[in-house]
Amino acid sequence: MKDVKALEKKLGSTMGEFKKFILKGNIIDMAVGVIIGGAFSKIVTSLVNDILMPALGAVTGGASFNTLKYVIRPAVLDGAGNEISAEAAILYGSFIQNIVDFLIIGFCMFFMVKTIAAVTARFRHEEEEKAAPPAPAGPTAEELLTEIRDLLKEKNS
Repeated sequence: MKDVKALEKKLGSTMGEFKKFILKGNIIDMAVGVIIGGAFSKIVTSLVNDILMPALGAVTGGASFNTLKYVIRPAVLDGAGNEISAEAAILYGSFIQNIVDFLIIGFCMFFMVKTIAAVTARFRHEEEEKAAPPAPAGPTAEELLTEIRDLLKEKNS
């Protein structure tokens, strides 16, 4: 009975810690970022597959990057045309598409992070200006020159 109560207490404590952890702002921000990142990845993949690669294929003479491959071992077919063993090929066209995907995502993320950093720095600077007390007003240049003149007169007298 004592062990059960100790286990319940420990489990309750662990669940409380988990609840605090989950409800922290950073975790929620990260979850939102992952969801938006997944949606953004679909947009970039569509941009690459449906717009950029066909345009690049048209420029390169109609070559489709999806079909670019180096066949190591061709497929083996029986007399009826059924595939006995699949071909072994290096699909370098698909690899090129993935590189383009990566570069576009990296480019977008770079500028997104750069923009967020600039906006954050600007807000932080504005907040610091609001929080900082105004600088004490010192003597004007005329007052300083008058004081220097008077000190020099006293020294010469």
